[in-house]
Amino acid sequence: MTEILIAGERLVLLPERALWWPARATLMVADAHIGKGTAFRALGVPVPAGSSDDTLARLAGLLERHAPRRLVFLGDLIHARSAREPGLMQRFAALHSADCDWLLVRGNHDAHAGEPPELALTVVDEPWADGPFALCHHPAPQPGRYVLAGHVHPAVRIEAGGDRLRLPCFAFGEAVGLLPAFGQFTGHADQTPTPGLHLYACAGERVLAVPHSSARRRGRA
Repeated sequence: MTEILIAGERLVLLPERALWWPARATLMVADAHIGKGTAFRALGVPVPAGSSDDTLARLAGLLERHAPRRLVFLGDLIHARSAREPGLMQRFAALHSADCDWLLVRGNHDAHAGEPPELALTVVDEPWADGPFALCHHPAPQPGRYVLAGHVHPAVRIEAGGDRLRLPCFAFGEAVGLLPAFGQFTGHADQTPTPGLHLYACAGERVLAVPHSSARRRGRA
């Protein structure tokens, strides 16, 4: 894990692609896209099963380890209405406890998937003000608050010793911070660190700050 200071608040970046806000005992994840594989298979696309089970297992581990008072989903929680397979939703709902409030900031996929009645969720529209932050799905700046958002699925391409890796990452700019996609089965949008954009790659069990020299420039093959 890596600690950073944003808007006067200490935030902890977790290698499981989640963010921990200790002062509010709040765990945040973005773009879980639960049931995406199920939705693809319903359309006849032969994708492997099990990606949502991996996502739920990581979420269960985070909930057990940090015991948050609140879990915030920054949009795109359920991939589609067809993704709400009963067994999957039951396994998801079983992660909820009375000691932790679940909040969903509605994203574009949530508008199509509908609010899952199986989950004890409070659903709000963006921006949702919380202390110095605006909790959002879309990364649009908000006057007077630092935005924490998802939607983009940021990743960074790393070159080291002739090896090349593509890793999900956190991306923090001057007014907006992006969380990596929490879901196992998602696309990615490459980011490049600049003086105004700091990247932190999720590399196995660690979160590593990405120096400018190790990230590949956009447009290179």
